[in-house]
Amino acid sequence: MKRAALLNIELSQIIAAMGHGDLLVIGDAGLPVPPGVRRVDLAVARGVPSLDQVLQAILSELQVEAAVVANECLDGPQLPAWYQQRQADGLPSAPQCVPHEAFKALSRQAVAVVRTGECTPYANIALRSGVAF
Repeated sequence: MKRAALLNIELSQIIAAMGHGDLLVIGDAGLPVPPGVRRVDLAVARGVPSLDQVLQAILSELQVEAAVVANECLDGPQLPAWYQQRQADGLPSAPQCVPHEAFKALSRQAVAVVRTGECTPYANIALRSGVAF
């Protein structure tokens, strides 16, 4: 459920229309967007905006019930720094981890895929919307 106002009107409208359990994928510049899934392309240059910047903005508006990342994004036993930094903003402490191919298949169920300028391999996350009460 939507909580505040994003600067990007398209993204703000998508979040406002999301229901409990809907999926929103935020991806790096290389994540393929499945046919029929809405694309919000925020990339303006290599690394701009970063996945972390977009994730932080989305978490200011979206109540997140669950998160999914690809196994490959894990750096040894640690979660990526961008995930750890956003736990205070509402990301679950333990994301579900799936193989990258399964992550791409999961993105076919998303209401939208948000493309960032991130160029770090496997810098992708799927957010399942929760409810604010």
